Amino acid sequence: MELTRRMVLQSAALSAAATRTFGANGKVQAGIIGCGARSHELMAALGVQPGVAITRVCDAYAGRRERAQERLKGLGHTVSTTGDWREVIGDPSLDAVVIASPDHWHKTHVLAALNAGKDVYCEKPLTYTVEDGLEIIAATKKTGKLVQVGSQGVSTQTQQKAREMIQSGRLGKVTMIRAAYNRNTASGAWIYPIPPDAGPKTVDWAAFEGPASRKYPFSLERFFRWRCFSEYSGGIATDLFVHLCTTIHFLMGAEAPSRVTAMGQIYRWKQARDVPDTLNAILEYPEGFTVNLSSTFNNQSSSESNFVFLGTEGTVSLGWEDMVFSPETGHEDNAWIVASWPSKLEAAYWADPRVRASERPALAKPSLVKGSETYGGQGMDSTWTHFAAWLESIRTRTPHWENAERGHRAAACAHMVNRSLREGRVVEWDAAANRMKA
Repeated sequence: MELTRRMVLQSAALSAAATRTFGANGKVQAGIIGCGARSHELMAALGVQPGVAITRVCDAYAGRRERAQERLKGLGHTVSTTGDWREVIGDPSLDAVVIASPDHWHKTHVLAALNAGKDVYCEKPLTYTVEDGLEIIAATKKTGKLVQVGSQGVSTQTQQKAREMIQSGRLGKVTMIRAAYNRNTASGAWIYPIPPDAGPKTVDWAAFEGPASRKYPFSLERFFRWRCFSEYSGGIATDLFVHLCTTIHFLMGAEAPSRVTAMGQIYRWKQARDVPDTLNAILEYPEGFTVNLSSTFNNQSSSESNFVFLGTEGTVSLGWEDMVFSPETGHEDNAWIVASWPSKLEAAYWADPRVRASERPALAKPSLVKGSETYGGQGMDSTWTHFAAWLESIRTRTPHWENAERGHRAAACAHMVNRSLREGRVVEWDAAANRMKA
């Protein structure tokens, strides 16, 4: 997301009086744990919000800390940096923490922040395992602190419009959803360039590995391309499918799939990785619909929208900032069936005016039929809007829709996909226990 002067001015213009007082300056005091590329986009969105002061950032690579301080200074924030995340959590002046660390750190950082009395914004996925989510939910209930997860699509006007259409019945009964997220670059496959100054003097390897399930010797590839490795990430499922499932749950009012099956492989990007570059999954929901999820890092020329919601009365094709609603125009046509009947029976069939009206619409009186409806988003980036909602939640103590429980279940979809892939079987969800069945 590119920060522009227009965004800064619009943010100032949208400033409103806070309903609570925070810090000495009346602003929400925020810290950031993890200053990677996505985190810098978050800084650009949060840093121009009215009523917030970012005062502390942390990362295990010195170069990112330097750039974060420089970036935030340009947005009017006075920031101190550290390589130890515990200094951020332990800072008594902070009201809230943004967590943008690698996935395997999320539970540790979220729980520590909540127990230290801080509200949390956590980049998706909320969890590295399903069990992590249950611990985080319990901590929010114990502490009364808020967690908002960073799948920002639900804060777009187009997704909110699509949700309104689906919930009002415009699509009839939605029985199938197709959702895809494709790329075709090395960077899209998480093979990011590594800073030339990176090395043991500038990168704290132990601070990165932390609670990882398996330890490795110092590795710049693992540090800067951690999404390629299962010790730190769930790959496509936790990076991309979580976005898709969050939107599907939001639009459909669904909680979690009852059954999941998946297949995937590494077909092309075999350099230093152990997670697939192509993944397909089928999710069946108890609400009465099936979802097809797909992602490949080998082709992105498809003209399909990111989402297609197929209903009995209409279809919604949804991109990240655009949406098209198309009404169903199909009708019964049994002409080829009754043509095989005896002539008298065929004639009697067509003699019924209700049959002619439903099966021969071209013979009806001329009328206008409303066609497709197209919508496009404009204005501030959805990450900005998502952060505005987070700050409003902090001030009013009203949880955002994408809270810990919904973040847990969206991430659980990814964990079910990955388990199905590993074990080669259908994985089921235990709704009562809010976790996968054994």
